[in-house]
Amino acid sequence: MNQNISIADRTKALAIRIVKACTFLNEKPGVCRTLSNQLLRSGTSIGANVREAQSAQSDKDFLNKLEIALKEERETEYWLEILIEAELVDKTKFDFLLQETREFGKILVTSTRKIKDKINKLN
Repeated sequence: MNQNISIADRTKALAIRIVKACTFLNEKPGVCRTLSNQLLRSGTSIGANVREAQSAQSDKDFLNKLEIALKEERETEYWLEILIEAELVDKTKFDFLLQETREFGKILVTSTRKIKDKINKLN
């Protein structure tokens, strides 16, 4: 993925891929629909919280929004793992989505650490 694209744009692109994956899952009967709803909520929330962080009123508010995005990333990762490991989806089709989600987790962990260090230095 192009590293010059902003995290807000990258998480929006992830959300779009999540929406498409959930559209596919909703066509399947049973448990896939339930898991799709969970995945849709958490997967689209990552980018929404990153966007909210852009309008943060303080460093602490910024940190809070990024930490929420990180929680949503971890939940999204969980639902993708369940779908793959329960063999409800083709692993090859959902593995990239899982890898990309994990990449955002790493980015968000690094970002939250940096902002925590900045806040601690100011106090």
